[in-house]
Amino acid sequence: MSNRRSAVALVMAALLAGACACQSSEAGTNGKDGTKAPDASVRILPANGDAKARPDQGITVAATGGKLDQVTAVQSGKPVPGAFNADHTQWKSTWTLKPGAAYSVNAAAKSDKGKTVSAASQFTLAKATDSFSISDVTPMPGEKVGVGMPIIVTFNRAIANRAYVEKALEVKSDKNDVGAWHWTSDQQVVFRTQKYWQPHQNITFTAHMAGVRGLRGVYGTTDVTKSFKIGASNITVANAKTHYMRVDHDGEVKKFPISTGMGTTREYTTTSGIHLTKEKATMVHMVSPGRKPGDPGYYAEDIPLAVRISDRGEYVHQSPGQYYALGHSNVSHGCVRTSPTGARWFYNIAQRGDVVDVTGTDRKLEPGNGWTFWETSWASWLKGSALQH
Repeated sequence: MSNRRSAVALVMAALLAGACACQSSEAGTNGKDGTKAPDASVRILPANGDAKARPDQGITVAATGGKLDQVTAVQSGKPVPGAFNADHTQWKSTWTLKPGAAYSVNAAAKSDKGKTVSAASQFTLAKATDSFSISDVTPMPGEKVGVGMPIIVTFNRAIANRAYVEKALEVKSDKNDVGAWHWTSDQQVVFRTQKYWQPHQNITFTAHMAGVRGLRGVYGTTDVTKSFKIGASNITVANAKTHYMRVDHDGEVKKFPISTGMGTTREYTTTSGIHLTKEKATMVHMVSPGRKPGDPGYYAEDIPLAVRISDRGEYVHQSPGQYYALGHSNVSHGCVRTSPTGARWFYNIAQRGDVVDVTGTDRKLEPGNGWTFWETSWASWLKGSALQH
């Protein structure tokens, strides 16, 4: 009897052990620790009802226990651009937000089991008590410019948070040219491509300034968009030693005899370096700098077909006589003179931002004497950015 009871007890113990093992396996399918897996949750910042959200913080949507399925953010009926991270657990707005504006956000996520959860937030941004803005953008809207043309952005006040501002500047080109921003002062930043722009394309510059904190307590309030075109590729090399300039106009190459600065004084020596054309006029009245009538070297004359290449009086223009010097000797007061035929052809194709590389003199083109940005190496140019490159 005792042996029979022992056998029954052993059988019951085995059954109970099997039942326990089966229950533990089923719990493990819900959670690693044997607990039920939680549903997904969604968090939106700024939170619903926030009436003083910071514009520079943007919008962040995060999911836990699952992945974001969709996010929709709008302001005055317009979609707010944004992007998911790699695993779709977070979404962030691309740019900062407009001070004082109202926004609404709707988001949905799916748990690991496929259950959908949603969340919504309606909030208002704090108003900007003080602001900054863009006072000027070069080139002009719709302008057709040369392949060396920079984008020059000037602000109406000094910028302390340069990285925030620079991050909000966007340049799009049809041919995806690579470029970078470089701060020339606390109120001006310049965009230059690594190589010259590819010709014949559209460029769009957008400053997503609304909500950017330029300095403590000071925000941008308005986005700015400007579009312009890159025209023909005009690249000129003017050699003061050979007395010729070679002009490459979209692959069409022409050579013209020239005469550069006579070099008797520093100011009468043409600067060597990569110049960019800035303006042109059919007639320019030129007067010797720092001299008055009767002084040695004084001159005052009207010069035809003049294309400016620096801020200190250097032009490519038609020679006012002395044609014997063209192609042979340097007799100008610092400009690049050429023949009537060469001057007319050059003048007709010239557009702002064309490249004029002067070589063969001992006077270097210095910063501040026109658009001298191509005199800076690409590595040095990147150091002028407020962002890591």
